[in-house]
Amino acid sequence: MAPLITFLTDFGIQDGYVAAMKGVVLGIVPEARLVDVTHLIPPQDIRWGSYILKSCYAEFPPGTIHLVVVDPGVGTDRRAIAVRTPRYVLVGPDNGLFSYVLTEEPSAEARLLENAFLFRHTISSTFHGRDIFAPVAAHLAAGTPFDTLGPIVNPVVSPWVRPTFAATNLDGEVLGIDHFGNIVTNIQRKHLADWAQQSDFEIFLENQKIPVFASTYADVPTGYPLALWGSSNHLEISVNQGNAAAFYGTRPGRRVRLMRRV
Repeated sequence: MAPLITFLTDFGIQDGYVAAMKGVVLGIVPEARLVDVTHLIPPQDIRWGSYILKSCYAEFPPGTIHLVVVDPGVGTDRRAIAVRTPRYVLVGPDNGLFSYVLTEEPSAEARLLENAFLFRHTISSTFHGRDIFAPVAAHLAAGTPFDTLGPIVNPVVSPWVRPTFAATNLDGEVLGIDHFGNIVTNIQRKHLADWAQQSDFEIFLENQKIPVFASTYADVPTGYPLALWGSSNHLEISVNQGNAAAFYGTRPGRRVRLMRRV
């Protein structure tokens, strides 16, 4: 079967950046199947890119190569890597973008991209997506062995993948805002396993208390705010048929606190 390569970037859709990467890939492996995850990650938003990758990468067939480029440090000494899990390979910058996948995949192996034979002959200091990441992904899809990429490295896992725990509270943060205005946090269902039961805490976005913890949006009236576990098992703050980010006037990075009832 033809190899499958996905693309996830913050490049937008009005310029030629994505097309250039696809052109490089197809020039190396013309039979490849190319799937766009999204190119609408907010510019330079590594956290949201990491979350979106985590939310969908494992839904693809085994052997898929995920090409992921959200790269505010392009041209600096940040490393370029590929990560191999038991089912997938991911290619992109080592800037925390793979943090969520790495926490889901404890057996993953990361290698530094040092084999310049796999790069384009000219490397731009501002477009490693085209000149390094795309050709490496294509060569891997064409059968280049993973262990020829470069030495094994320990990739970056950023601290925002996990909230901080205390005796009476759990502090997380807003990762981003989805298309519907739902506020997605870095607090996952698994984080509560040893801390509190669902009925034992109250939820605050900064100093604003979320009035209801529900199972689904329709558990509250239209226009009413709530918290719930989203489809990726992250705590989300929503408004039934409304925009929670506008309702609360929030943005990524804001504190979300779960406080144990006493």
